Amino acid sequence: MNNMQSEHLHELETAIGYTFKDFKLLVMSMTHSSYANEHHIDKLYNNERLEFLGDAVLEIITSDYLFAAYPKHHEGDLTKMRASIVCEQTLALAAKDISLGDYIMLGKGEEKTGGRQRASVVSDAMEALIGALYQDGGIESAKDFIMKYILKDIKNKQLFYDSKTILQEIVQSDYTGELAYVVVGEKGPDHDKRFIVEARVGDKTIGTGQGRTKKAAEQEAAYNALMKTNKGGN
Repeated sequence: MNNMQSEHLHELETAIGYTFKDFKLLVMSMTHSSYANEHHIDKLYNNERLEFLGDAVLEIITSDYLFAAYPKHHEGDLTKMRASIVCEQTLALAAKDISLGDYIMLGKGEEKTGGRQRASVVSDAMEALIGALYQDGGIESAKDFIMKYILKDIKNKQLFYDSKTILQEIVQSDYTGELAYVVVGEKGPDHDKRFIVEARVGDKTIGTGQGRTKKAAEQEAAYNALMKTNKGGN
């Protein structure tokens, strides 16, 4: 790691309001496997192990929060809410608040194919960062970060998760045409393709989305359509 990269990661510390005692943990959390491979770094020093840890920490803290915050919700409702918070797309959405994609160290090939904006890459880095915070500062440091950047705006995250269902209900009540999702383009190589989808009512495009799968792209298109209609919270 060069001085410029180190300074860049210190900017990330400033952005999240946490200074690592062991700076190497932050470096590891932002080291994608493609960068490690390209620079002949040991496989154990990319962010995959921290991602594994962060995923578990995120789930327990989210579960604890929901259990306390929603005492009248049944297990099924809590499970659904948790899924809406910890899924790939919503983690990537939360990561935008700290521009996390800008700090990930990627291999040249991954960079060229848009990895810095790819939800899978950014959400994995988000989990790895949580794992690094847990290792460096314990459960409270990880919890502070999760509360500030992930567990805020629960209703909006639930809206994102349920966007296709909610949009279908709105279209049925407010529009005369039928809702359809149309693939209008594809990006990237076959092994890592991104689909571009439009949500349409008749000939009118009401929302656009991108994703690694058609389903993920449809979900984002529906969410963007809801944001335009400003009816998602009704």
